[in-house]
Amino acid sequence: MYADPVEEARRQAQICNSCRYCEGYCAVFPSMHIHRSFSEGDITQLANLCHNCQNCYDACQYTAPHEFALNLPGVLAEVRQESWEQTAFPAAMGKAFHRNGTLIALFSALGMGLLFWAARRLPGGGEGFYAVLAHNAMVAIFLPAFLFPLLALAIGLKRYWKRVDGMPVRLGDITAAFGSAATMRNLAGGHGDGCTYEDDDRFSHKRRVLHQLVMYGFLLCFAATASGTILHYAFAMPAPYGLFSIPKALGLPGGIMLCIGTAGMMWLKAEGRPHLQDLRVRGGEFGFILLLFIVSFTGLALYLFRDTAGLEALLAIHLGSVLAFFLLTPYSKMAHGFYRLAALVRDAQRRRSTS
Repeated sequence: MYADPVEEARRQAQICNSCRYCEGYCAVFPSMHIHRSFSEGDITQLANLCHNCQNCYDACQYTAPHEFALNLPGVLAEVRQESWEQTAFPAAMGKAFHRNGTLIALFSALGMGLLFWAARRLPGGGEGFYAVLAHNAMVAIFLPAFLFPLLALAIGLKRYWKRVDGMPVRLGDITAAFGSAATMRNLAGGHGDGCTYEDDDRFSHKRRVLHQLVMYGFLLCFAATASGTILHYAFAMPAPYGLFSIPKALGLPGGIMLCIGTAGMMWLKAEGRPHLQDLRVRGGEFGFILLLFIVSFTGLALYLFRDTAGLEALLAIHLGSVLAFFLLTPYSKMAHGFYRLAALVRDAQRRRSTS
């Protein structure tokens, strides 16, 4: 830990600017090298561009025991974390989750699960899951829980954009950012060999693949939910849906990808080198990954055991974990996806203005 992460990151960035050995490794270094000095906003932008692949650390000749003692991934992880906490709405929630995330995630999922357990068999009726919990009850509970995180994230991103001196956004900036995020380009390494995240002597695409499994698995699950909503309201086709329906065709592979990706990320996070991460927030990181794993695992379990006596308990656990996931999104590691995307948009603006 550094007493002043921003000031320490500024010191290290100035040394990196003199060396430039890592110029082609990721988006951080081209963005760094356009500056002669670094404002707090510049450092915040660099920190959120950094994907903590750690290649630069392993290539650097100025790491400890050298007197410069560079550890750019480690110090940027601390700056990045502080930027999320300071721009979160409300800020106290961001700090609380990242310090005690695992406990907050588990107790939130348990509390929400008890809420759904208490709400089962309310009047309303229906088939499948709706026979346990009425559709109107689900809407009444989930709609506010979906809208509040969007509002909180919008406020946080607005604060972040102001901090990094973001310019008016063009369509090309957005498409460039999404293209980078879709391919996880900044986890590919400067020569496309991958990261040295888990072993400083070996490059690997494992972390990149696991991130893609989580991202695309989540998007498929979200698309499954959205398609079910459209079928319900636009075509008067309520659940349950068959195996070959659109929601199942999207949700099943999405759930499997999420399960594999989150389990792999928990293992990889445990294997990672602690001094290159921000150890203060490991509870929050593991809490988020664990919560997302519970969401995907219980969703698949519901499909497998939907005709058993365990349906009600499984449904309460699944819906409780989903509700906790949404409510905690602005403060969990899930928010980093939105901040990283904003950083990539800002980087696209940088490239456009300097081309």
